[in-house]
Amino acid sequence: PIIQGEMVNDLLHPLNTHKSMGPDGIHPGVLRELTKPLSIICQQSWLPGDVPVDWKLANMTAIYKRGRKEDLGNYRPVSLTSVPGKVIEQIILSAITQHVQGNQVI
Repeated sequence: PIIQGEMVNDLLHPLNTHKSMGPDGIHPGVLRELTKPLSIICQQSWLPGDVPVDWKLANMTAIYKRGRKEDLGNYRPVSLTSVPGKVIEQIILSAITQHVQGNQVI
C-alpha cells in the first residue's frame, strides 16, 4: 500500500502518551508530531521489505505478579517495543488482512 501521513496518524492517535518509551528512546507523544516523516520512513521501509533495526528491538523486564519473590515462576516477562515498529506491524497486518479477504485466500 501507499503509506500516507493520515494512515500513520490514525494508528498513533489512540496511543497512550503516558506509556514508557521503547528501546529507541522516542517518547510516544513526540511521534504524534512526526507523522509525516514517520509515514515516509514506513513507505521507504515497505518498498524493499526491510525495517530499521531499532524497530525490531525490545527492552525486556520481569514484572512480579504475586507469591514468593524468590520463585521465578511468580514473575511475568514484559517487553517494551518501539512505537514506530508497532506502527509498521499494524500497516503490514492490515495489508495482509486485505489481501487475504480480497482474494478469498482462506
